[in-house]
Amino acid sequence: MPKRSVATDPVLLGLVAVGVLLVPWFLHYGDQRTVSWGLQTVLDGANTYFTFRTATHPAVSAAGRRFWWAAVIACAGCLLGDGYQTVLLVLDPALTAVSPVQTALVVTGMAVVVGAMLRHPLGGAGRQRLRLWFDATTVLTGVAVFLWYFVLATDLSGRRATDLWGATATAVVMLLITFGLLKLILSGTAPFTRAAGIAAAVGVSGTAFAGPVALGLIGDPGPGGASVVQLLPCVLASASFRVQQLHVWRLAEKPPTGMGGRSSRLPYLAVIATQILLVVSLREDDVDLRVWGVAIGAVVITALVLGRQVAALHDNERLLTEIDGQAERFRALVQNTSDLTLVVDYDATITYASPAALRVLGVQDSELVGTSLHDRTHPEDIVTTVADLERRLAANPGTGISTQVRWRHADGSYRWLDVVTTDLMHNTNVGGVVLNARDATEARALHDELHRQANHDTLTGLANRLLLHRRLSEATERVSMLLIDLDGFKEINDRHGHHTGDQVLIEVAHRLTGLLGAGELAARLGGDEFAVLLPGTAATAAARLADRISAVLAEPMPIGGGLLAVGASVGVSAGEPGDGDGLLREADAAMYRRKRERRERRNRAVGQGAVQPAGT
Repeated sequence: MPKRSVATDPVLLGLVAVGVLLVPWFLHYGDQRTVSWGLQTVLDGANTYFTFRTATHPAVSAAGRRFWWAAVIACAGCLLGDGYQTVLLVLDPALTAVSPVQTALVVTGMAVVVGAMLRHPLGGAGRQRLRLWFDATTVLTGVAVFLWYFVLATDLSGRRATDLWGATATAVVMLLITFGLLKLILSGTAPFTRAAGIAAAVGVSGTAFAGPVALGLIGDPGPGGASVVQLLPCVLASASFRVQQLHVWRLAEKPPTGMGGRSSRLPYLAVIATQILLVVSLREDDVDLRVWGVAIGAVVITALVLGRQVAALHDNERLLTEIDGQAERFRALVQNTSDLTLVVDYDATITYASPAALRVLGVQDSELVGTSLHDRTHPEDIVTTVADLERRLAANPGTGISTQVRWRHADGSYRWLDVVTTDLMHNTNVGGVVLNARDATEARALHDELHRQANHDTLTGLANRLLLHRRLSEATERVSMLLIDLDGFKEINDRHGHHTGDQVLIEVAHRLTGLLGAGELAARLGGDEFAVLLPGTAATAAARLADRISAVLAEPMPIGGGLLAVGASVGVSAGEPGDGDGLLREADAAMYRRKRERRERRNRAVGQGAVQPAGT
């Protein structure tokens, strides 16, 4: 059923109109028993429909469906009973007695509802449920006191025995239903909304007690007035069923609040009303049974409230003991944990620091309070990590965000910390951003070393092939590539050993690094083969650098107490960064051309030197 406003519902507006119009109708025409019973039968039919639609709605829980199907049975029993009485009146308009069949059908249907209420889960347990029973019994006792006082004012002497017993049975079952409704309302687990439940409780109790109460308050209202007093609670009950049908979707959205909160006001209102009634009744000259009943009820209701308060005080004492224990446990955990806990404002001012500040940062927690966390954070992390963290916190309030950041230690060094940050500014008990930090300096150093080893050559410290290709893929502009192969390195290895050869490679790496500028990368590809990546460098500038590298590497190297010399063949290529393999192949081809040219020049020079002496 689509959500519909109560204020514009035509059925509900029709019920309001019926309630308004029946007052002048019956006051003008007087005793209209057939019309009264017929109207009651129509309302019973509407109630049966309303409760049926609620019972079959998918938003109702399994326990709620049991309750509402019991309500359907009760309304159907009333429909049959009141319809039977209406038929009797149509056949015999002079009939004044209420049929036992009508009473039996109504009482049986209502008894089914009472059983469903007793079976409905209340939520909570132990003393919570005890307080619920205290509250419900207190309210019911207050209702019973008023009924005792006003029902006894009704002259029942003219009633037949069957009418008296029927009225008594109806009053008892209505009182039990009222008690059940109050119990469910107070429990917070009722299968109906609070507004619908209160309206139903007033309507159900009014159908049995409105007449006697009106008689006690205003005297004999007459035949028409009696019909009005009898029908108005019935219209109110029908309106409550319709309201619940319109708001049945709220049962699916209603959180399980349990017992407590606003429901505790009703018992105190019952106490106040009973005390006022006692004062009013004591003003009468004759202290009769009615007055004694009010006095006894006042004593009982006061005892119930006192019992409820004693239970509440006991629970409060136990709760305070538990809170003190939890506070002490929390204090011990915070003071002895190795993790640092900080609470900061949005401007990064530290409002709380745990004692672990001394172990983690080398300062007392009292020295941190009132200072700015930004002053202790590494400047690079302020620009990058902290700015990103603030954006993530704003997008995920109340969620823990993990990051790594560097904070300054008392010795002046910066320590890496794993930090979990949660924005709890909305929590009045915290009122800030909570940071839980753990020293991660050693773990970060290990991580950085592993990362360096994975991307750099172990011997020379230069980038390896993996890092070279990554830098190529990250480049956004045209690049040049140099491929370098050492000449004569094999002879050094064979003559002086691999240790000396390693020293030569280290010296070559050192000289290469000294020739490069910012953003340029030297890498060792393996053996005596090196590469240089030159982002944004034209081919002509790369060729000039290649000649300079050849000249610098050809200079003798002081190694092992002597001088060793190697040559270098350098190939140059240029192109787009997306074709890294192509650049390397092109540079490799150019390098071998240079190597071949150097070999040919050397051979020519040796040949000329050998001929010249023979010709002199």
